[in-house]
Amino acid sequence: MTNNQIDFTVEKNNLYREENIIDLKSASIRCLTPIKPDGTIDESREKIFMGHTQLMSAQGPIPLHAPLKASTLEEAMEKFPEAMQHAMAEMIENVKKMQQEQEKSKQKEDSRIIMPGR
Repeated sequence: MTNNQIDFTVEKNNLYREENIIDLKSASIRCLTPIKPDGTIDESREKIFMGHTQLMSAQGPIPLHAPLKASTLEEAMEKFPEAMQHAMAEMIENVKKMQQEQEKSKQKEDSRIIMPGR
């Protein structure tokens, strides 16, 4: 992609003001409030809430994030634990699938080795 093909136009009808709410323990909730190009709140669109946290592993922090189906901050806080549990389960399932695929690939490669004298 060349520099001429990149579109840097701001989508003026899709603007949000971002606010982060954290509990200084594990929860971080991003609240995206829709705004108009003049900066005033756009009441015709719903707020968007996103949950975020980190798990510590031997390899370092692992980020988890998920949308929170909520219309208020209070609802978002209530839905946060379940959303993070779901995101963690999904991440673990994806890691297991990747490991299985790697194992299958390794077995396939190992089966292609031809031993001399056989």
